[in-house]
Amino acid sequence: MSLTTQPLVRRHPDDLLVGLVSISDRATSGVYQDEGIPALKSWLGTALSSSWQASERLVPDEASAISAALIELVDVVGCDLVLTTGGTGPARRDVTPEATLAVATKEMPGFGEQMRQVSLHFVPTAILSRQVAVIRETADHAALIINLPGQPKAIRETLEGLRDAEGNVLVQGVFAAVPYCIDLIGGPYSETHDAVVKAFRPKSARRPPAQ
Repeated sequence: MSLTTQPLVRRHPDDLLVGLVSISDRATSGVYQDEGIPALKSWLGTALSSSWQASERLVPDEASAISAALIELVDVVGCDLVLTTGGTGPARRDVTPEATLAVATKEMPGFGEQMRQVSLHFVPTAILSRQVAVIRETADHAALIINLPGQPKAIRETLEGLRDAEGNVLVQGVFAAVPYCIDLIGGPYSETHDAVVKAFRPKSARRPPAQ
């Protein structure tokens, strides 16, 4: 895991800085190998067509530890986007949403609503998920923080959405809205591979294709 507490250095103005946080008591204690961060890195590697780099954290299911990791990744490391995985269910130790809301400036409820909508196409227990998304703002920086499920398959489904056998989008995944949200809070202009997830921007916000 990358544990640097120093700011990530952008290689160019559109370099997307991403924080990846896996929340698990058992993975933190070494009972099993963490699967959340590898799944996130793999998916981002296939989805993003523009430059990005990541800083990683593995933390236990402790609200104070989760909040501290989120604050550090946004305020110190300078991440534009932070993705968490794990700790969003109804169990007593599942406190990721509360820890995320504790560091928020604005709540973005549409992300959680859409993630549950996607997951309901696969499992009825999606209604037990409590993922939230928020904006955290400092004096000169802002970041989008999104809670994702703990299972790699569910991570991909909620980010990517649901397609039919011909590849037509049936239900949008939440990542389609992420690049434009980051634009709006002053972050870099990121682009995706349409075959994985097509980033949506209104025409007025799109850059002309590179010549």
